[in-house]
Amino acid sequence: MRAVRVGVGVVVAAGAVVGCGSVTGAGGGGTAAASASGSAGPCGAAPTAAPQGWARDGVRIVAVSADCLEYEVTNRGAEPADVSVSFGWSGSGERLSDNLSASQPALAPGASVRGRLPLTGGAARPDLPVGVLPSTPGPSGAARPAPGVKVLKVRSVPTAEAPSEGGACPPSGVRVYADRGDAAMGLRAVGLHLENCGTRDVVLDGFPQVQVLDEAHAPVPSVRVLEGNSAISTGTATGRAPRRFTVPPGGKANAALVWRNTNDASSDPVNAPYVRVRATPDAAAVMVTPELDLGTTGQLGVAAWAPEGS
Repeated sequence: MRAVRVGVGVVVAAGAVVGCGSVTGAGGGGTAAASASGSAGPCGAAPTAAPQGWARDGVRIVAVSADCLEYEVTNRGAEPADVSVSFGWSGSGERLSDNLSASQPALAPGASVRGRLPLTGGAARPDLPVGVLPSTPGPSGAARPAPGVKVLKVRSVPTAEAPSEGGACPPSGVRVYADRGDAAMGLRAVGLHLENCGTRDVVLDGFPQVQVLDEAHAPVPSVRVLEGNSAISTGTATGRAPRRFTVPPGGKANAALVWRNTNDASSDPVNAPYVRVRATPDAAAVMVTPELDLGTTGQLGVAAWAPEGS
């Protein structure tokens, strides 16, 4: 078992996001900055002081009613970013029935955009005074208060390195993406998938090249990336021997990331959301988001590429 050393330049991009609903602001190459709104919007007006958790990593909740959530996002990075955000219950006030998510591809550097997400499917309230969180009458006529919400998590990847599961074939002719993974008894496994959507054969030989990255897209040097997973777990389907093979146009292959969430008192736990993947040493980089919770193990196993279905 040997550690893999991969030298890849660091790309820095700030989180920013927008989802379904109306969008305003500099969505292209503009430089509009996020700012507090003093006028009522589609979900009513924001309170005079934003509650805790309403701003995080370039995402700002503007207002919440019983019917909808309005938010604003700003890309504070230096290049276009594909970003996603999760909203959830703040732990106080009315409960949010379900966590919400939204995404925005190719948000330009310095751009700010707004969007809104429906909470109940009811009508929005743009007519309330500034500083008042709206309540919506229920079937009995009683007011339905707005739920307590916060920004749970923001993730971003450079648009140039965004994974692709469908749509137009990337310029490289190869799609690479990660699945949702599986977790059991502290063992984690996330599949890496490759599809040759181009017109030329792709030759794979051994292991994908990977680099573990933190929330700022900086490398995490304390994590050892291992070829194979025997040091992580034995007897799994991802413990196959490496081989050289050709993926023809339309063909597919898969690999895997394997780790354990084990903790002891030896060091601080490591959580690294991103992994930069290169299918071959000279391939274009793709940044996936497996949300590595490595505990104090300090190791990530990488299974070899294999033809899909083998």
